[in-house]
Amino acid sequence: MRWRGRRESSNVEDRRGQSSGGLSRGGLKLPIGRGGGKPSLIMLVVIGGVLWMLGVSPSTIISMLMGGGGSIVPQTQSQQQTTPQQSAANDEMASFVKVVLAETEDVWGTIFQQAGQKYPEPNLVLFSNRVSSACGAASSATGPFYCPGDKKVYIDLGFYRELKTKFEAPGDFAQAYVVAHEVGHHIQNITGVLPKFNQMRRSMSKLEANQMSIRVELQADCYAGVWAHFTNQKGLLERGDLEEALNAATQIGDDALQKRTQGYVVPDSFNHGTSVQRKRWFTRGFESGKVSSCDTFQVANP
Repeated sequence: MRWRGRRESSNVEDRRGQSSGGLSRGGLKLPIGRGGGKPSLIMLVVIGGVLWMLGVSPSTIISMLMGGGGSIVPQTQSQQQTTPQQSAANDEMASFVKVVLAETEDVWGTIFQQAGQKYPEPNLVLFSNRVSSACGAASSATGPFYCPGDKKVYIDLGFYRELKTKFEAPGDFAQAYVVAHEVGHHIQNITGVLPKFNQMRRSMSKLEANQMSIRVELQADCYAGVWAHFTNQKGLLERGDLEEALNAATQIGDDALQKRTQGYVVPDSFNHGTSVQRKRWFTRGFESGKVSSCDTFQVANP
């Protein structure tokens, strides 16, 4: 991707190197049902036990239950520490992320303007190891995620090393796809998709919620493709960039991740979409360049 020398977004908070405490009562929202009220100690213990058995980060589940778009990939188990040798590379990567965010601002700003609306730009938070958000606390293992509570995208740049090594998805446009996907969740939030999903899931079974979550994630992939369409029109894509994004979408499909981590797949547990689905919807957005082509909720089999 031809990104050097282009505008960097000013909507970036650099919290790298800052320590973040545990879950704060002010920022944490637990699933307590429609009646509201404070969660009981028993509920906390039950939730904690279930999450532990599932091997999933509590912050990730909490974020999803409160209506978040979640991370671009399911919970990862490893957490990498930044070494002094990686500092320079991280600074360059931070500049790259700022440029990509700026490009999403330009594209979505234009799309919203054409629809007679103003695009409320999201903030992006760079963090290391741990971070606090309006959706609760998260660690690097959560992966990049979007929090609808504060309308911010959160990224630990160490994830990009995992994307290259662990997920076998190298390339700067694979990294750009990650940012564009999370911004896609922001689009869903401000257009009402995420709030509606959060409301509907309260009466859904786990299987139904997973199936609806897949549609949410695939739409974010399609929105990333729409952004890539207009980025390509600007002449910013280089040979191999599209393949990098498609490979990333393939490598982080639910089936690919489950095969890699446990050797078999459990389709009923999918909540992001298969490799084929994620490639298909990114490609659909890329080829059409139309937001209207990304309605994953109106097709029988997304």
